[in-house]
Amino acid sequence: MTGVLVLTPNPALDLGYRVERQRIGVTQRVREVTTRPGGKGNNVARVLHILGVPVATIQPLGGATGDRIESSLRDLGIPVHAYPIRGHTRRTVTVTDGIDHPTMLGEPGPVVTDMEWGSFSRLLLTRLAAHSALVIAGSLPVDTDPRMVADWVRLAHTQGAHTVVDVSGRALIAAAEARAEILAPNAAEAMEATGTHGIDDAAAALLRLGAHTVVISQGSAGLFGYTADRSRSVPAVPGITGNPTGAGDAVTAGLVRALEWGTDILDSLEAASALGAAAVLSPVAGELDPADARGFEELLRAEVAR
Repeated sequence: MTGVLVLTPNPALDLGYRVERQRIGVTQRVREVTTRPGGKGNNVARVLHILGVPVATIQPLGGATGDRIESSLRDLGIPVHAYPIRGHTRRTVTVTDGIDHPTMLGEPGPVVTDMEWGSFSRLLLTRLAAHSALVIAGSLPVDTDPRMVADWVRLAHTQGAHTVVDVSGRALIAAAEARAEILAPNAAEAMEATGTHGIDDAAAALLRLGAHTVVISQGSAGLFGYTADRSRSVPAVPGITGNPTGAGDAVTAGLVRALEWGTDILDSLEAASALGAAAVLSPVAGELDPADARGFEELLRAEVAR
């Protein structure tokens, strides 16, 4: 088995609007429009593709928006295993001006029925046999049972595939209980899901539930990695400004790449953090320049070595 399969439970068509200056309640002229396949999983897949890691995607897609996502990914050279649903795939709109923090408007997404999820999981099982790792990333559609994430993790394990999960809430707990190899929440998600008040306690709770490795991102404070017998942190790259949307997805892609390469995950935190910083420089999520990431990684390793 080779390559990564990325599952996006609640994909989106990302629309990017660049304006001169964001203002609430004021008619504004859009200077530039971008359209990309989105949702956290699709962002992870696009970064992995840029990094040269063999990757395919699997996701429920419906309506014209779903068709647009599928065709866009195929145009990028990323294989898509689409399960057709009755509902229409959601859209998100991100407004940027290069001055203030971007404003993101996200639709809730379609309702996916239990019957549709059952058929989707059977499709997943058939596709897993060809892949060495499964990534599950992003929100769940409305009314989806968070225990579905645990079912997907267990399906992957039956096929010998490793699992990397970036979800939130009860789904994060379910992934830990299913013994996912890597959990990659941000600090707020980790503490909220576990009911703790610090990232050390949150990581400890997730490890006790069954996760093998927990990597928590805390923005400008850096990345914090934990296993049952070891912990390690690396700082964020200083002085980086831009669009933070998708930075966490690039970090997840870095962890997946380390897993595929057989590299120790905690020893790979500099590379993952560097990818997150490189993603901030991109105006849209799911894109980065690998040369930027290599430069940032060298900077971080030099900083940590001091």
